[in-house]
Amino acid sequence: MNVGDKAPELLGLNEKGEEIRLSDYKGKKVVLYFYPKDMTSGCTAQACNLRDNYNELRNAGYEVIGVSINDAKSHQKFIEKNQLPFTLIADTDHKLTEEFGAWGEKNMCGRKYMGTFRTTFIINEEGIIERVITPKEVKTKDHAAQILK
Repeated sequence: MNVGDKAPELLGLNEKGEEIRLSDYKGKKVVLYFYPKDMTSGCTAQACNLRDNYNELRNAGYEVIGVSINDAKSHQKFIEKNQLPFTLIADTDHKLTEEFGAWGEKNMCGRKYMGTFRTTFIINEEGIIERVITPKEVKTKDHAAQILK
């Protein structure tokens, strides 16, 4: 998915097993952020930065939705442990992650594996992708400021 593309209506199931649709957020901009894994240092820093600036993001017209391939139970623990005020999509089949181009081959310490690229999509009120913050650009400890600028 690129700037100018229409985002899909059905995003997936959240931590409570509820269907999350783009139309649920009519009139708001959606921050759809893909992250590799619950409970890891970078992902926790990013989620907590969004949590700490959540009111500011909402006041600016944004709604935050996180996406990872972890299951609903893992998301529930992650939300509870970090008091996250936003929903997390359990994309266990990585369908949404692939559709947005946030899934692919990664390399850590010489080991190649498939995984999620930390990527954020800003979707406008009409469901069109307005901005993409790429894996190289995402600053986990200052992500809300990146979204708000």
